[in-house]
Amino acid sequence: MLVLGLWISSPYPDSGPGGALRIAAALWLLAHGVELVRTDTLSGAPLPVGVTPLLLLALPVWLLYRAARDATDASAEPDAPPPVPAHTAWTGVVLGYLGVGAAAALYCSGGELRPVWGWVTACLPLVAASAAGAGVWSAHGRPREPVLGLLLTLPGPVRRLLFGSDARARVGTAVRAAGAGTAVLFGGGSLLLGVSLVLHGAAARASFLQLTEGWTGRFAVLLLGIALIPNAAVWSASYALGPGFALGAGHLVHPLASDPAPLLPPFPLLAAVPDAGAGTTLNWTAGLVPVAAGVTVAWFVARGAAGRVAQEAQEEPRAPWSAGRTLGVLVLAALLCAAVLALLAALSGGPLGVSALARFGPLWWQSGGAAALWLTVVGMPVTLTARAWRLRGRRARGAVPAQGTEPGSKRPAEAGKGAAVKGAAVEAAKVATGEVAGEAAKGATKEATKPMAKEAAKDSPKAAAKDQAKEAQAKAAKAAKTPTRREEPPAKPTANPPTALTAPDEDERYEVLPAPDPFPSAWHDDVARATRWAALRAASTPLDSPDSSIIDEPAAPRWPPLREPSPPPADHSPVPEPSPLTDALHQPTEPSRTDPPGSEAP
Repeated sequence: MLVLGLWISSPYPDSGPGGALRIAAALWLLAHGVELVRTDTLSGAPLPVGVTPLLLLALPVWLLYRAARDATDASAEPDAPPPVPAHTAWTGVVLGYLGVGAAAALYCSGGELRPVWGWVTACLPLVAASAAGAGVWSAHGRPREPVLGLLLTLPGPVRRLLFGSDARARVGTAVRAAGAGTAVLFGGGSLLLGVSLVLHGAAARASFLQLTEGWTGRFAVLLLGIALIPNAAVWSASYALGPGFALGAGHLVHPLASDPAPLLPPFPLLAAVPDAGAGTTLNWTAGLVPVAAGVTVAWFVARGAAGRVAQEAQEEPRAPWSAGRTLGVLVLAALLCAAVLALLAALSGGPLGVSALARFGPLWWQSGGAAALWLTVVGMPVTLTARAWRLRGRRARGAVPAQGTEPGSKRPAEAGKGAAVKGAAVEAAKVATGEVAGEAAKGATKEATKPMAKEAAKDSPKAAAKDQAKEAQAKAAKAAKTPTRREEPPAKPTANPPTALTAPDEDERYEVLPAPDPFPSAWHDDVARATRWAALRAASTPLDSPDSSIIDEPAAPRWPPLREPSPPPADHSPVPEPSPLTDALHQPTEPSRTDPPGSEAP
């Protein structure tokens, strides 16, 4: 639409609407990085045109991203169609865009600006696939699996740096730091461009008025200059980094010296090039731009190394990174920033002809290498200093977790200490609520009942067993009613229960909690169980009660009066010697009135 508007408003157009549409299609392909060939020259020889206006490149990339994201993302309206699957949306957007691009390349192949088919097959699919893939990935919540799949192609040392227990935090910190560093470099280059345009304002104005006299032509030059401002900002950033840029073959411009080509075409942006000759102090001040970028990257890395990002994201706090791991993240961020700047440098430059016009703009590998070197050298001391300062501030506030306390770590010693503190708090709470006194009373009851039960089991007469069992019950009841030294009436629950860290009272300062017996008695063995059962039977069966019954046994019917026990048999069979177990289990007792004739206690 812009080209057609300029063609309509031009008082002396050089071609018809077909030529204007072919120029529009050629400029659309040039915005994707496709190199063109200009055939209408004074010498008749075709000349290449490879400088891509970066502002024009941003428009198709953004539209591709939006198309893929909107096709995949679910709509909030109830009557909207269901979302398209990811692979279907990506394939549809890429194939549709490549079809339009192929038609545009075929249409403009017969005009004055013709595309080079090798660049068409390389640049157009790459731009379409990457932009559409970013849109689909964003619509699905930016999952980690595709990114980790791409990282598997990296060398082993780089993979060991990226993967680990906190790989997500490290990669995220490096990406944020690289983005901030790239923004500072680009912004610093734009600032240098603006300052240089102000200092060379007269030359820029003269070149702008010299190109054309009509307002439509000046408007076209203004639009072309606006489209090339991002290119000039990247060139200025490369100038600040040191390698500079080329204005023709063999003519370099950098802070130490400026050697522009003598026959440059008049253009406002080219008028901002520093004057020819050695660099001055004013030119050297451009080095503040990479210094600012290195400090910015270091600040972001130190912020992530101190665990600040995890706290702001409301995740579980993690332990701070070590100095070596922090420097590794800094190097990764510097490499990412250098890769982005190298890509921008490669797109922003290119040939504008042959011979002296064969090279314009910075070399991508020089700009990328200089950016990585600046960010690493400047960022190392700043990162370590900022990390130490942040950790010192967090330690003063008590917000730094110990090493190994992050999720997934195992520290036996620390875990044991935590369990001990927790157990002490539980014991203190039991003391405050009177549970310890109850447990002491239960223990006293058991200890008082145990010897009495044994004595009752040793005595054969049932009356003696009954008396001793009653005495044991009386002592147990007395022990249960008698409060211990630390027994207190149960208090009402308060909002803040006492813990093990609260200070004890004056009279309880030297008291200690009862420790468990290291040699517990065999309370649950067979002999003790049989003894307790015999004592309970003896205590629960009174002699003068006609309705007495054995515990846990069905009531026996009433029987007539007992007869005298019959004498032992006349045979002289050997009698087995009694043992403690047989004494406890088969102690002969007098049959009660409710027992059947000849029965004995089990």
